[in-house]
Amino acid sequence: MSRPDSLAVSCSSSQSFQTPRSLPVTITNTHRSRGDLRPASDPLIPNPFPELCSLTHSPVLNTSLGSREKASDSSTQVLRVYGDGTHSRSVLVSSGATAHDVCHMLAQAAHCMDEESWALIEHHSALGLERCLEDHERVVQIQSSWPPESDTKLIFRKNYAKYEFFKKPVLFFPEHMISNSADVAKGMTSSELVQSLVKSGSCPEIQGCLNVREGGKKSWKRLYCFLRRSGLYCSSKGQSKEPRHLQFIADLEDLNVFTVFNGRKLHGAPGEHVFCIKASKDRFRSQDLKLMCADSESSRTCWITAFRLFKHGKQLQCNYQLAQSGSSVNKPRPESKFTDRDESMVAMDFSGNSGRVIQNPHEAQIAEQEEGHNWRKRESLRFSLQNSTININQTAIAVHRVQPWFHGGVSRREAQKLLEEQGQVDGMFLIRDSQQHAQCFVLSLCHKLKTKHYLIIPLVQGVRQYYTMDDGVTLFTDLLQLVEFHQINRGILPVCLKHPCTCITL
Repeated sequence: MSRPDSLAVSCSSSQSFQTPRSLPVTITNTHRSRGDLRPASDPLIPNPFPELCSLTHSPVLNTSLGSREKASDSSTQVLRVYGDGTHSRSVLVSSGATAHDVCHMLAQAAHCMDEESWALIEHHSALGLERCLEDHERVVQIQSSWPPESDTKLIFRKNYAKYEFFKKPVLFFPEHMISNSADVAKGMTSSELVQSLVKSGSCPEIQGCLNVREGGKKSWKRLYCFLRRSGLYCSSKGQSKEPRHLQFIADLEDLNVFTVFNGRKLHGAPGEHVFCIKASKDRFRSQDLKLMCADSESSRTCWITAFRLFKHGKQLQCNYQLAQSGSSVNKPRPESKFTDRDESMVAMDFSGNSGRVIQNPHEAQIAEQEEGHNWRKRESLRFSLQNSTININQTAIAVHRVQPWFHGGVSRREAQKLLEEQGQVDGMFLIRDSQQHAQCFVLSLCHKLKTKHYLIIPLVQGVRQYYTMDDGVTLFTDLLQLVEFHQINRGILPVCLKHPCTCITL
């Protein structure tokens, strides 16, 4: 007769307070209410629905509780990052996450190689602006400065030139753009000045002609500009650097430097090598941009690199050292005496009992040619069987299409744009289908901030098909063999193939 009493208790308690239907109704223990103790030998019956007894895990209340947790924990935010332009991935990051942290997460998730060469790109399509976020910048803070309804997005992309100026500073600062200073007057050459300053996280004073367009105006004016640690100046009288002739343009403390694409179409620029500076606090409007057009790609690269060094200084050096320490590929190698040869290779002789480093440059060149010839003979053994000719030809045709450096039927202009976006450093390359010659391919290669294109021609000898770039002097069974050969030997190329231009799908 204890059941009606318990029901009465439950009904009376339900009248005193309102219990949500999604929660279980607590039933009092009848044994303890009568003073009886439960025997210790009775087995404990597990709760079959533990999630219903917890407010945190309740499936009915999870929406309201989730909104409360999100409001209380405002240190995390969801970022959407694009890979190849159409596919994206959402990642949950903290408010203090840097661009380096986000790149590491994405590289691990996408199983990418060379994590230190990946970067986050801030892309503004309507204005034609792009910039590579520095590794120490906080991504959530950058995203909060964007307009609420805009086409701005983050792109996960290779950028081999992010710290290339630390490795080869002389290539990034042409001698004619380095302003005369007291250090040069003391007897230090311009190359020595650049190397010493860049190693210390600083930068020499830069000078040169720029076509400048102020915000809100349509006309461009050619000015002779100077970039110093104190800011950007232009001269009102030729190339004079006297204080009375210098006009202050911008302070570097709170500026961001963007590369401008489609500058002619979007902003009426007189050339293709356009960049701009914009204050971080300003909104992304055309009238807030100070557009500048350089005479060449090397000049634009020099200006942008100098802006980065003057603004961030030592921090860039710390970022570079962190990237180098976390890289398992670019470990420091012993210095080589052969500065004109590829730094990643050392000539060795294994004819004796132990290997030795070849010191004579002429002997090293002969060893390189012999190794390339022997390597080619070993690879050709795969095609020695006549009965497997058909299968081999099918494999040779399809093997390159799954390689990261093959980009199919992209045009010459699109290929050049891809190489420019990923840094255009020496040795960066891709292979594409030729649009002018059937069954031919084109190797697009970067060298000294310029893109060169080499036609790859199929050549049939007997029942076999080969590929060549030097009119049949050197033959390759497939494009993969061609790439592997030129990663070791320059051949007719100005530099060995080093960095594949890669696009990934997140």
